[in-house]
Amino acid sequence: MTVTFDPVHYKNTTRTQWEDAATAWHTWGPTLEDWLGEATTLMLDAAGITTGSSVLDVAAGAGGQSLAAAHRVGPSGQVLATDISPAILEYAAAAAAAAGLTNVRTRELDGERLDVDPAAFDAVISRLGLIYFPDQPGALAGQYRALRPGGRISAIVYSTAERNGFFSIPISIIRRRAQLPPPAPGQPGPFSLGGPDAIEDAFRAAGFRTVGSQTVPAPLSMTHAQDCVRFERESFGALHQMLAGLTPAQREQAWQEISTELARFEGPEGFQGPCELIVAWGMK
Repeated sequence: MTVTFDPVHYKNTTRTQWEDAATAWHTWGPTLEDWLGEATTLMLDAAGITTGSSVLDVAAGAGGQSLAAAHRVGPSGQVLATDISPAILEYAAAAAAAAGLTNVRTRELDGERLDVDPAAFDAVISRLGLIYFPDQPGALAGQYRALRPGGRISAIVYSTAERNGFFSIPISIIRRRAQLPPPAPGQPGPFSLGGPDAIEDAFRAAGFRTVGSQTVPAPLSMTHAQDCVRFERESFGALHQMLAGLTPAQREQAWQEISTELARFEGPEGFQGPCELIVAWGMK
């Protein structure tokens, strides 16, 4: 059976996923920042974010990296955190207010249709967002337009499935149990920009120059494998979308298999879920 990819349905489903997962994603915020902290620092460095910068954060989610950028730019700079999900942006706005940051604005925007002034930003960042856009070239074209000449882009993506067992193992188990075909080349997904030079080539195709990238080992460290399962079960909307065609009992069986498989990454130091990220950058 051939399954036709419907980008409109996919995007609507993705928005619903993040509306549903917003609270959980916010709740797991400290875990996210510990896990993604090193890559986030590299992303902000590569984007050249400094005092007074104007920053556009695409697919900002609950805004951990938005707040990190806001601390860097200071009162003379600004950060616009955008996302397709208004619910998750409410958490970003609340976190900024709680931190006393008056230089963060939030705005519901489709990352493939960035309705912002052209050449208005010094930097564009995206943390684990670009991989989920059906039209990645269109998204990057919009980010290019948003940057002033000499402005910089930087993004974090997952590398290959083989290097990200904490996520790829659950995906493969659910895909098999739900009898889902693998994503076709060019379709969005966690590892859609993880191949050799894939994100660098995408940046160059969008017109960026002085493009580069760096891999960052980012094991997901937790006390037990069950903690990772709970993290993914509560906040990884993509997995719930894949499970939608199964009965509740079948879904529970899938989670049980995922728990068993991820348990092999438990050791004396706790759970170390394999994860490798890529931080890529370029200049307009």
